[in-house]
Parts: sequence; C-alpha cells; structure tokens
Amino acid sequence: MGIKYWSLIKTEKDGQAVVPAKIFSQLIDFLPPKPINLESKDNNLLISYQDYKSTIKGFPADDFPIIPEINGAESVAIPCFDFCQALSQVVDIASPSVARPEISGVYFVFQKDLIKMVATDSFRLGEQKIFLKNNLPQECSLILPQQTAKEVINIFSQKKGDLRIYFSPNQILFESMMPETSHPQIQLISRLIEGSYPDYEAIIPQKTTTQIQIQKNEFLNQIKSASLFSGKTNEVSFKADPKKEKIEIFSQDQDLGEYQSSIPSKVKGKEAAITFNYRFLVDGLQKMENQEVLFELTQRENENKEIEDGAAILKSDKADDFLYIVMPVKK
Repeated sequence: MGIKYWSLIKTEKDGQAVVPAKIFSQLIDFLPPKPINLESKDNNLLISYQDYKSTIKGFPADDFPIIPEINGAESVAIPCFDFCQALSQVVDIASPSVARPEISGVYFVFQKDLIKMVATDSFRLGEQKIFLKNNLPQECSLILPQQTAKEVINIFSQKKGDLRIYFSPNQILFESMMPETSHPQIQLISRLIEGSYPDYEAIIPQKTTTQIQIQKNEFLNQIKSASLFSGKTNEVSFKADPKKEKIEIFSQDQDLGEYQSSIPSKVKGKEAAITFNYRFLVDGLQKMENQEVLFELTQRENENKEIEDGAAILKSDKADDFLYIVMPVKK
C-alpha cells in the first residue's frame, strides 16, 4: 500500500473503509470535542461536522488483515493504571536484537499471586513485580514485543477500570471495557516473540559484598556532574569506604579535566572500587520512587585468585517490587 500504518473504520451503517492511520488521527485531533459523522463511500471515509467536510481516500476493507481471535485463552484482570505504570519501569530497557530476538521484548512471568515483568539489553536488567489480590488459575510465561508494550502504555495508561489480558501460546490480547457495559471499548492484539528468555535470575547476585544506603537525588546529581568528564566511554568510578562512611565519585577526561566528590552514606561490608557506564546508573536511579535507595556491589574471586567486579543492584530501601541490575565496566 505504500503507507505503513492503516486503520479499519467501521461506520454506523455497517460501512467499512481502510484509511491511513496518521492522517485520520491528526485530522480528528484538530476537530472540536463534539460528535462528528463518519460515512464510508466507495472505499473512502467521509467526515463531516456542521459546516466542515473532509474525504480521506482509502482502500477496500478486504485488503485489511483479519483480526485473529484468541479462543480458550487464559486471562487476568489488573487495574489499567497499575499495569501500565509497572510496565513503564522496564519497557525502555529492552534492546532490539536480530541475533537475540528474545531480549527484544519484555518477559512476563504469570505466577499464582504475582506478575513479573523483566527486560534486559545484556548490560543492565530491570525486574518489576505486581502483586495480585486473587490467584491466577495457571502459571505461564511469554515475551511481549517492545513496540507492543509501548503501545499498551500509550493506549491504556489513562483508562479507568481494569485491563483484561488474554494470552495464548503465540498471541496476546489487551482489552478495556466500556463504562457500565460488558462491551469492549479497546482491544489490542499482538503476536508474541518466540523462543526462550535467558535465565535472568542466574545473574542476580544472591549475596553482595558491599551495601550502600544513599539519598537518591544527591547521588543522581553527583553522577550527572561526574558525567561531564566521563569522555566518550561514559565511565564514572566509585569507591565505597565503610570506615569513612562515604562513597567517592571520580571521572576523568584527557581533554577536559577531572571530577571528584564524595557523599556521606551508610556503607556496610567490604571496601570496594568499581566503574560503571554512568548512563545505565542514571536510568536506574530515575526509575526509583523512594528517596532512599540501596546500591549493592558484588566482588568475587575468579579461577586465578583475582578479585573481579560482579553485577551491582539498585533497589528501594523499603519496597521490594522493583530491582535494577547493572553490569560494571570491565578493566
């Protein structure tokens, strides 16, 4: 057809027209929030309002893909706002990958009274949990394409009531209902990504060697300041000192200069020095809702008896619904 996105419009008199979605959406946005008339004629869509008339050229409805039905699928109902807010915490972490398509989406794990949403790009990982009031009839897992996840947030985040989710082995349906009726208001159907998601729990440190409790905004501002001297590699170094109860931040650029600061904090465990890509840390901290966060570091001994830096964890000091893992820069 030459245009990527099309909309199938069904009018009141059972007429149908397939028109460019972008043009239709932009045109409707310019009209006042009052009833308008839609009519299909000769595959075109006629839009009228008082003294206003417009015609959008379309194509036969037979050319529009058939919307599949998900028969016999399991379902779960979750408040729209809660689901979309949780999904927004991890959706941007996923990274499109031809070689590893399974990490191109958001991984969902439906358990008895819990839904886990996971996304990774191999350098960092986010896990968001939603605790359910009612137990699910069956446990399952699936990989939702990132673009679909973003569309779910755009479409349903401002809707009131529940979002009902139907899932089958290769498709998923998101549905919101009309107020005071049992008729669907919006339905979004998507194919799922095939394949097995990596065993992400294996990279989550079960035991950390250094734990830092720190004020989020101050930590975030200091990292952003250090980033000005991080150079092309985006590297910012950290040193946690339990004796002095502080964390030191350092960055250096051969052409610009260097930056050094320290933040008083509660440090437990071993002294540790580690380097990260500051962008990943900033992204993780911005997802934290609480003002106090835990920054946990991991060091381990390799086969050559050398100390190696492992994955670091960012999480709230109170809630346990969101976990952010970031890998250090290997020296």
